[in-house]
Amino acid sequence: MSDVNGVGIGLRMEMAKELLEKKPAEVKWLEIHPENYMNRGGRFPTALKQAMEKWPIATHGLTMCYGRAEPFAEEYTTQLKQLLSDVQSPWHSDHLCFSDVDGVFAHDLLPLPFTEEAAKLYTRRIIEARDATGCENLAFENVSYYAESPDSESDEVTFCLEVLEAADCKMLLDVNNVYVNAKNLGFDPRKWIDQIPAERVVQIHVAGHLVRHDGFRIDTHGEDICDDVYDLLDYTLRRIGPKPVLLERDGNFIPVDELLEQVRRLSEIYDRATEGAR
Repeated sequence: MSDVNGVGIGLRMEMAKELLEKKPAEVKWLEIHPENYMNRGGRFPTALKQAMEKWPIATHGLTMCYGRAEPFAEEYTTQLKQLLSDVQSPWHSDHLCFSDVDGVFAHDLLPLPFTEEAAKLYTRRIIEARDATGCENLAFENVSYYAESPDSESDEVTFCLEVLEAADCKMLLDVNNVYVNAKNLGFDPRKWIDQIPAERVVQIHVAGHLVRHDGFRIDTHGEDICDDVYDLLDYTLRRIGPKPVLLERDGNFIPVDELLEQVRRLSEIYDRATEGAR
């Protein structure tokens, strides 16, 4: 199956058993991290096989990050190509950042300064990944970041537009990341989203984030979605149309029934905002 639309959630082992038993109708599709399934046996591929019997699957990578200095390992891209074929993912996405140097992983998503040199590197890596995997609908995700680099030559959204054009690729628009960055760094998230061409967006992410005592926000994927992010999603869908929405939950896991309350609220927003456009 490859009909990915409406509201989905990420397949995480912490809730996979309950999700696969309940098979809730509110969930229209699932997103997986390929790294959890490539060249691996046991419960991960078993859960994926069961999930594929019920839901269409989209893939979102964690380690290919397009800002890496070194070319992608052939073993990785070969395995990724096979998995994309196996699950019939309509696109594949990864992050506009780097996460490792010389094979040492930072276990975080680290953006490069918004410079012409960085845009050329991202473009080169996206094209390299597209050629290696055969995935025509390759997308990057905008990430959260917590300080502005003095080396940047443009703002983030202008930089994203440059990469979209140069690489001729798609975008996974993370609405929560836009909101977190806007609150921390002081810009208007709606004006940011207004600049993104709707035809480039293949998917949307929403998630919860942590608010520190001083008001600073950290993208954790471990909290419930806040009202402002729901509102920003509504604005985004009204502007760009019915793009698949993914609820990310990667920590502080809650029972599936409680997670479904957020899925239902997201679905109401999706249906209301995209009425007449589908």
